[in-house]
Amino acid sequence: MKKLFYPDMYLSSLCFLDCQALKDKGINNILMDLDNTIIRRDSEQIDPEINKWVKELLQQGFSLAVVSNNSERRVNALAGKLNILTVSKAMKPTKRAFRRGMELLNSRPENTAVLGDQIFTDILGGNRLGLFTILVAPLEGKEFWATRHFNRRIEKLVLMKMRRYINKKTGCIFIK
Repeated sequence: MKKLFYPDMYLSSLCFLDCQALKDKGINNILMDLDNTIIRRDSEQIDPEINKWVKELLQQGFSLAVVSNNSERRVNALAGKLNILTVSKAMKPTKRAFRRGMELLNSRPENTAVLGDQIFTDILGGNRLGLFTILVAPLEGKEFWATRHFNRRIEKLVLMKMRRYINKKTGCIFIK
């Protein structure tokens, strides 16, 4: 059960992503969440630092796609500014959402990572397909009501247990 909810890597910021470590694992495709991962949910503007980060990933040879539960309008408008492919209304954590993203990138589970801010959508969905999962601390800002009132409360419990588990048992990278 723990394997479904525990990421392979945890980052306190996207800026700490070790691209070489991913390449060493044979990963060259990344499926990314949108809201509170690469952009604040209450924003329509992409931070210049994130824009730079995405460009660096592309220059290093990574293929990228956004897989988001949000509307097609929002996802395409924001990801379009980054020039990356999209899956909107994804219904994560369904396997179908991540398979659609992998189809867009012409990738396979063994060379694909999922990067997102939620355990019960991004990490659970990626782990169900055997993808390399990266949990990132959510960006500040307003969250969807269900995320704020339900998911984040349960996530706190999982994160507390995960920290103890990671420190003792796994090779997960935990950046503070």
